[in-house]
Amino acid sequence: MTFQSEHTLAIPANGSIKESLAVETLRLAKLISDHTPYDGTFRQRIPALSVGRYSAASKDEVKSFDLPSMLIVAQGAKTVTVGQEVYQFAQSQILMLPVALPIALKVTHASRSEPYLSVKLVLDPQKIAELALRVYPNGVPAVTKWSAGYVLNADAGMINATSRLVECLTNTSDAELLGPLVMDEILLRVLRSPIGARIAELGFAGSEVNLVTKAVAWLRNHYSHPMKVAELAEMAHMSESTFRVHFKSITSMSPLQYQKALRLHEARRLMVSEAMDATTACNLVGYASPSQFNRDYSRFFGNPPKRDIAGLRQQLPLK
Repeated sequence: MTFQSEHTLAIPANGSIKESLAVETLRLAKLISDHTPYDGTFRQRIPALSVGRYSAASKDEVKSFDLPSMLIVAQGAKTVTVGQEVYQFAQSQILMLPVALPIALKVTHASRSEPYLSVKLVLDPQKIAELALRVYPNGVPAVTKWSAGYVLNADAGMINATSRLVECLTNTSDAELLGPLVMDEILLRVLRSPIGARIAELGFAGSEVNLVTKAVAWLRNHYSHPMKVAELAEMAHMSESTFRVHFKSITSMSPLQYQKALRLHEARRLMVSEAMDATTACNLVGYASPSQFNRDYSRFFGNPPKRDIAGLRQQLPLK
């Protein structure tokens, strides 16, 4: 399934509003460009913040594992694939990923004269819960439909707040004192959007997404251990059938698919960052059969381990 504008924050078709959005987006693009001297993703002194630049469209998808996050595009376009769902988003749009997920990334529109430029913010469920109490003092509206991701059209206010956050990077005290306040403003704007209730649920104990997130956290911390879906369901205080339905709707994959993706990503990390051989990595992440590991790895990343790792060492990672 492909999602381009589902759950969209609507912008009135007003000339002055569109012009204001265009001006703010141009300003954000310039600020991102100032902090990205070459292609790549750059972490900033504000811990949850990173900015990215890519000067050409991607030839192939790049597999990654993302924490709960929001990605704000100032220029260019990208697609993110989660399970069977494909999210397409471009300039002045935002992708929200409420749960830690294995994803595939592809920059679809970029050039040297107009590179892809974006800001990424990692989401803090505890902070979301705190702010959601202010946005929804009478309780969060019931949510009946979940998705692994949501695409929003940003308004000028959201882009302006993002620009002010990036501007804080030029001064250490601004980054430390004002940065968290601007981050709160950005999250408040998201919580007031049409998908706000879905994002708010991330921080509330007992909500379906929060309970599934706990199971996801267990999988991330115990990816090498044998997994029983019934035990995950018990952890989430759901029947096994209900858990499977909620897990699939929130992550766009089954628990087994999620665990396999986790194991393969960790094996790849071990081989890249610790120069580990494929057999050792295979054993450490929980595979009993090296041949099965090689088959799964080749299907998932497109190349067998040795060739894939050699290729990775010759290029910058895309995040």
